[in-house]
Amino acid sequence: MEETLVVVKRGNHIESVHTGSIAVVDWRGNLLYGVGDVERMTFTRSSLKPIQAIPLVQSGAADRFLLNDKEIAICCGSHNGEEQHTQVVRSMLFRIGLQEENLQCGVHPPYSQERYLELVRKQIEPGQIHNNCSGKHTGMLALAMHLESDIDSYHQPEHPVQRKVLDALLELAEMKEDQVLTGIDGCGVPNFAIPLTKLAQVFAKLAHPGDIQPPSLKQSIQRITQAMMQYPEMVSGSQEFCTEVMKITKGRVIAKGGAEGVYSLGLLEKGIGIAIKVADGNWRSAYPAAVEVLRQLEELSPAEAAALLDFHVPVVRNRRGERVGSVEPVFCLKEGKAFASSVCS
Repeated sequence: MEETLVVVKRGNHIESVHTGSIAVVDWRGNLLYGVGDVERMTFTRSSLKPIQAIPLVQSGAADRFLLNDKEIAICCGSHNGEEQHTQVVRSMLFRIGLQEENLQCGVHPPYSQERYLELVRKQIEPGQIHNNCSGKHTGMLALAMHLESDIDSYHQPEHPVQRKVLDALLELAEMKEDQVLTGIDGCGVPNFAIPLTKLAQVFAKLAHPGDIQPPSLKQSIQRITQAMMQYPEMVSGSQEFCTEVMKITKGRVIAKGGAEGVYSLGLLEKGIGIAIKVADGNWRSAYPAAVEVLRQLEELSPAEAAALLDFHVPVVRNRRGERVGSVEPVFCLKEGKAFASSVCS
């Protein structure tokens, strides 16, 4: 059963409540801590992107097209559509000999308000390259070309590119295909629902690929996590949560969010994965919950906690810019399968 994760206060009074579930799992799949329904089937949404990049690297396509770590990172990213992002995607498309028109991700305005207003001033219509998933889709196009498969249908569930993505997820989650639910993501490619504990285990393995076989899979995971850590601004954007978490924790935490209140983290030094699902899908409670989990696991120094405070307890302001409330996490992680004791007790 879902539990209250985050409350929204106006003054000192609770105005809204966000329920959800959290699983904290080690790389062997042991449930260390949890809140709510840790086995709830959860669509991974964009938390899947580091896994979607695995076939690109493991197949040799990334090396064939000379993709550098910044380009690998944007394949794992939900970017803001800033100039720094579109430049990287255009460079990748040029190198694989394709164009923006070959992308199948659809169009939305750049998440970056500054970039969006710049496009408006210049009377430029947003294109597919501004889609937050354009890096991932460019990586998929590179893989489709490497596999000598059809590039127009790379987004379809039965295309070899998407089958390889599913295989990578099943391997890391230690699941069979008939245990996974399939849907179509906002950018048109398949997305998968797995138990929240399994999503946490997948991120634990991204953080600690220790004995994963074959060696090419382990090496691919290590390259992907290294790329995300080295270029966190490619994973989301300037001053965005994913970027700031990875920068502030200096290589100890890998972080990737998804739509509908999904957030996943991996603790590299400990081989621990964390998966969060906000029941109503509201993103404003996912970041406070993510920072609170790190705080309760004692993963943040006082300086790191202070640097993440604006994400941990965001201020609610009125139209005059005055502080009128706050968004606050209120849950306590409970230990083990029986949830017999609480981290907060």
